Amino acid sequence: MKSLENQSVIVTGGSRGYGAGIAAAFVKAGARVWITGRTESSLRATASRIRATPFLADAADGDAWDRLLSEVTAQTGKLDILVNNAGEGVRIGPASEQTDEDIVRSLASNLTGAILGCRRAAGIMQAQGSGLIVNIGSVCAKHAWAGWGVYSAAKAGLLQFSRCLLTELRPHGVRVTSVLPSWGQTDFTNSADLPPREADILAKCISPEDLGRLLVQLAEMPSHLVTEELTLWPMVQPIGQL
Repeated sequence: MKSLENQSVIVTGGSRGYGAGIAAAFVKAGARVWITGRTESSLRATASRIRATPFLADAADGDAWDRLLSEVTAQTGKLDILVNNAGEGVRIGPASEQTDEDIVRSLASNLTGAILGCRRAAGIMQAQGSGLIVNIGSVCAKHAWAGWGVYSAAKAGLLQFSRCLLTELRPHGVRVTSVLPSWGQTDFTNSADLPPREADILAKCISPEDLGRLLVQLAEMPSHLVTEELTLWPMVQPIGQL
């Protein structure tokens, strides 16, 4: 099992939900963790609680990525793990009811931002001959539901981009993994203006801590092995149903 002690880790969208759970798990494993977010108050509160370093940034801002990676590499001399977790539902509804602004924002949040981060991380990791990029997608990348077209298109694009990126980076010793979770104990349904799940169902969905433990396990795998893609379903959710 590979040690994560003093590994340098970035988790985008780390102030809440899955991101906070992922970041906390890496801190517990001994890594130095930076978390990003767009709301300073919640970002700093989470960073203080889990003992991570906060970095105020929009994941879809290339200049912010440059500043973040400059800070991380200046302090640690490397980037070991990048977790592209940032994303949002923006608006879930029929394509005909989407605004141009909704579409652009969804693609930026769920696809473009991760690609911007991957581009920069790829250069650093290639040069050092090691590293792990984990892109948090969604089962929506592989299943079709009415009203989820824009979000699903972004997540499907991220999945295919990740597959291609792995073929580019594996000769350099760099691993790329896609993790596709479904129903979770996050505020995604609220932010996307969807009906809340019943309490007994929600308790059996994927928790931030569940996903955090899973990502640490993936990172601890021997560096000569890579998990290309992993889909995570709650047992309470019928597979293939939203």
